[in-house]
Amino acid sequence: MSAQNGNGSPHVELRQVTKRYGPVTAISDLTLTVEKGSFTALLGPSGCGKSTMLRMIAGLEAITQGRCFIDGADVTDLPPAQRRIAMVFQSYALYPHMTVRDNIAFSLSIAGASRKVQRERALEAARILQLEPYLDRRPAELSGGQRQRVAIGRALVRKPEVFLFDEPLSNLDAKLRVQMRFELAKLHADLRTTMIYVTHDQTEAMTLADTIVVLDRGTISQVGSPLDLYNRPANKFVAAFIGSPSMNFFGVDLVGASDGLASVVLPGGRGARARVRGASKPEGAVELGVRPEHFGLTGVDDPAAALPGAVVIVERLGSATILYVDTPAGQLIVQGDGNLAVRPGEQIGLSLVEADVHLFDASGVAL
Repeated sequence: MSAQNGNGSPHVELRQVTKRYGPVTAISDLTLTVEKGSFTALLGPSGCGKSTMLRMIAGLEAITQGRCFIDGADVTDLPPAQRRIAMVFQSYALYPHMTVRDNIAFSLSIAGASRKVQRERALEAARILQLEPYLDRRPAELSGGQRQRVAIGRALVRKPEVFLFDEPLSNLDAKLRVQMRFELAKLHADLRTTMIYVTHDQTEAMTLADTIVVLDRGTISQVGSPLDLYNRPANKFVAAFIGSPSMNFFGVDLVGASDGLASVVLPGGRGARARVRGASKPEGAVELGVRPEHFGLTGVDDPAAALPGAVVIVERLGSATILYVDTPAGQLIVQGDGNLAVRPGEQIGLSLVEADVHLFDASGVAL
């Protein structure tokens, strides 16, 4: 599978890369180009190959077949220390007996940098990451978010060509994750250094990255901006993975298609229309995909109601209300505003807007 991020200058490239562990193929014939200065997220479920990709770029995993390039140079056979990269892991891996200052400067110390250079770069990193008040503390005296910033600072002092992040926020609680997302976004805006970020959390990918690479079982499903993936998913896998709550899917009968619009009959017998992207006319078994926030609520007998339904559960989240609705198409998840006046047991109608629904063929490819 081949993919490139937009039209910028290539910085990191994987060309026809395969990674095998004995009889198991973790990555299969994958080609990817990451633009210089971009923030690229590798997104997918556990076991899809995203961390393996990152470790091959870092030189921590040998490539079975294919080549890896950084800034045009073939680094496939180079050790990690010669690749001008820095990696931040899920585990902070800080030395508990060292101060923040010494932890940040440790890689420079190992590299033989002078004490003056170590002090200057540690101070510069601490200033960027707002760690100056904590330079003389030890890791045990820091919060989780502060420890993660120290781990980032340790990477920062090396002045790498590329930052690699392997799920660095997964050990933090929800509030700290939000704070650290802001810190990472600000760091990228300040440095404009190429960053590649592995996560299984689509919220992290959507809020941090300018480009998302969605992986499925060792291959690339789609590459694009967050809104590209949200509005124009290439297949059911991407459509289901991007967006929370997840997209609803149900089978429909295709009546015909013309002028970029398909006419379908929904379960229960009512009709609807959906936009079709390609020039070819869809045929055979198709599924309709509708995001929870793209249903409109109407009266059950309203002519605009595409599906009648009975509300089963109401979840009030403050800013939004989530409904679980039994319909002829099965149980659907519907999202409305926080003040939605709906109660369990109520009969409602669900309307559809043709521009906001998606059609998928039998193999799951978007039409």
